[in-house]
Amino acid sequence: MGRRLVPLTLDNLPDLPKRCRSCVFWELDPVSGQAAVKAGTPELEKEAWISAVLLEWGSCGRVVYVDDVPVGFVLYAPPAYVPRATAFPTSPVSPDAVQLMTAWIMPGYQGQGLGRVMVQTVAKDLLRRGFKAIEAFGDAQWKEPACMLPADHLLAVGFKTVRPHPSYPRLRLELRTTLSWKEDVELALDRLLGAVQKEPALRPL
Repeated sequence: MGRRLVPLTLDNLPDLPKRCRSCVFWELDPVSGQAAVKAGTPELEKEAWISAVLLEWGSCGRVVYVDDVPVGFVLYAPPAYVPRATAFPTSPVSPDAVQLMTAWIMPGYQGQGLGRVMVQTVAKDLLRRGFKAIEAFGDAQWKEPACMLPADHLLAVGFKTVRPHPSYPRLRLELRTTLSWKEDVELALDRLLGAVQKEPALRPL
């Protein structure tokens, strides 16, 4: 099984699941996001966002390929590039951290270690760039797949709550701890990364 983790660029953006390519939940603030959906331009907005982050900050995601088939992805960026982050009651993200926006692995490819390799690859990238941690806004009342990751699944793979909230706690993962992960986090990562399906929906916070 040949597997590759490739930085996300405009060239491989079409390899993301269709609904994710046109989802701007994180990339725009709530008002602008709804306006883009109404105008029918979310896919263009997504491309513009990725282009701007690549130019100004650098790589902001990874696409996972198995035998040249795209089977998953992860998206991350400093909170300054994530307008939706300011809409959360537990913001802001810590200055030494990058925000984990969303991640997903195709169900048929879970349980193969891809989740661990993906997160460790992101950790190595961010450590090289001087960041200490990755933070995420978890959904404590998660019931169905959407753009946000379930808080209990984030906790299961080592995230710690840094700002509690009944609905949207902010959680933090120290990047160095991810580099020593073994297979024992495999199942938890499967649950976490499998929780984001191909059909994320914009929803108000």
